[in-house]
Amino acid sequence: MADGGSPDVSGLLTPPRVHDGGPTSGTGAHDDGAVLGARTYDRVLEPRSQRRLPLGDGTWYQLARAYVRVQLISQGVFFLLVVAVAVAVQVITGVLWQWIPAGIVLVVTLFGLVITPRQARSFGYQLRRDDLVFRRGILWQRVVAVPYGRMQLVDITHGPLDRGFGIAQLKLVTAAASTGVTIPGLTQEAAEHLRDTLVAVAETRRTGL
Repeated sequence: MADGGSPDVSGLLTPPRVHDGGPTSGTGAHDDGAVLGARTYDRVLEPRSQRRLPLGDGTWYQLARAYVRVQLISQGVFFLLVVAVAVAVQVITGVLWQWIPAGIVLVVTLFGLVITPRQARSFGYQLRRDDLVFRRGILWQRVVAVPYGRMQLVDITHGPLDRGFGIAQLKLVTAAASTGVTIPGLTQEAAEHLRDTLVAVAETRRTGL
C-alpha cells in the first residue's frame, strides 16, 4: 500500500517478464498476481483459425472457475423452468402448440450449456502500463483497450448465486459508452483488488501525477 491508503500499482503496471504464471517483476507484482490469478483458469483459449486476433505479450488473467458452475446452474434452472411451464400448459389446456416456442428456447439454452465452459475460457484481461485490455469470444472475438485516464466509474455487482460461489462482476464505465467493459466471473477478492487498483491508477492519470 502506498501512503494515504491507495494501493501501490507500480508493480502491477510494470510490464511482466513471464507468461501464464503471473508477474515476476517485484514483490508488488507477485502479490497482484496471487490475488488476480487465484482460483482461475491457467490460460486463455484461442480460436483455431490462424487469422485469430493474437494474444500478444504480457500476462493475461482469467475468470474464476466458479463462474462456469454459476452459469451452468442458472441456465439449467431456466431450462427446467421452460420445460415445467410447457408441461403445465399442456396439462391444463391439452394443446401442444406451446412446445414450438418452448422447443426453440430449449435448443438455444442447451447450446448455451454446451459452449459455456469453452466460452468462459475465452475471456481474459491484461493490465498494461497505460490501459486495460479485455478480450472475449471464440466465433466472434472482441478486444477492447480502456485507457486508465478515461475511466469514470468502476462498479462491482453480484447476485445471490454469485455470492454463494464467491464471484462478482466488474464494470468499467468510460466517457464513451462503446469502450466500456464488463468483466464477469471474477473472484470477490480479485474484483475488489482490481477496483481499488484501477481507481487509484485512473486518478493519477487524470491529475497527471
